[in-house]
Amino acid sequence: MTLCLGINVREGLVGIADTRITSGNECLTARKLRVYHRDGGAIFIMTSGLRSVTDKALTYFEQALEERDEPFGRLFEVVNLLTDQVRKVADEDRAYLERGGLHFNMKALVGGQMSGDAVHKLYLVYPEGNWVDTGRGTPYHIIGSSGYGKPVLVRALHYTDSMRHAFKAACLAFDSTRISAADVDFPLDAVLYSSNTYRIVHHRYYEEDLREISNWWQQHLRLLMADLTGDWVETAFSKLDKSVGPEARDA
Repeated sequence: MTLCLGINVREGLVGIADTRITSGNECLTARKLRVYHRDGGAIFIMTSGLRSVTDKALTYFEQALEERDEPFGRLFEVVNLLTDQVRKVADEDRAYLERGGLHFNMKALVGGQMSGDAVHKLYLVYPEGNWVDTGRGTPYHIIGSSGYGKPVLVRALHYTDSMRHAFKAACLAFDSTRISAADVDFPLDAVLYSSNTYRIVHHRYYEEDLREISNWWQQHLRLLMADLTGDWVETAFSKLDKSVGPEARDA
């Protein structure tokens, strides 16, 4: 499984991707995030799914980039070029995969901004080659293992939040996923894009780099739980007290 998370807030974009690859009983490390600067714009692509499918589609995509003479004006044009390659790979490999008991499976997150885009954009690409944009009501997309980190984002993230806040939420979502899913782990690749800069920065984190925030998160969750009181708790436990006989209470 994978965790790739893209966040779109007013200030810009935040993206994180784990690097663990599972193949049978083996665990490997492979980069699932790529960055491109082209035609005055900045693009990042994160992928999940069958590694053979994603590697082939991205290889075709990069070849198509090299052979294209016309510059990109909008990010959705880049997305359309990628989806053309996804469909091409599906046409070539789907029948053979199904014959081997596998499903054609690839999703991608594409973020960035081209010169013709009024604002930065974040798209989710499906295995069928169709795509959706990110709305302000839900300013993020997750591909791969989404269940463990999503509660952090739902409770703590809004479109109007700063990029720093979004990055903290992303790292906590990763930490929640990492300790719950054995197939998501460090190293963690992160990208940041500030709106209208047309430049993406990348940084890789290792477990020791984020150990402090993982410990902080765990400790504060326990402290907050200990502080959580109210009549709703006492209502239940008052019944427990009444169910215990006087002899037991006096013992």
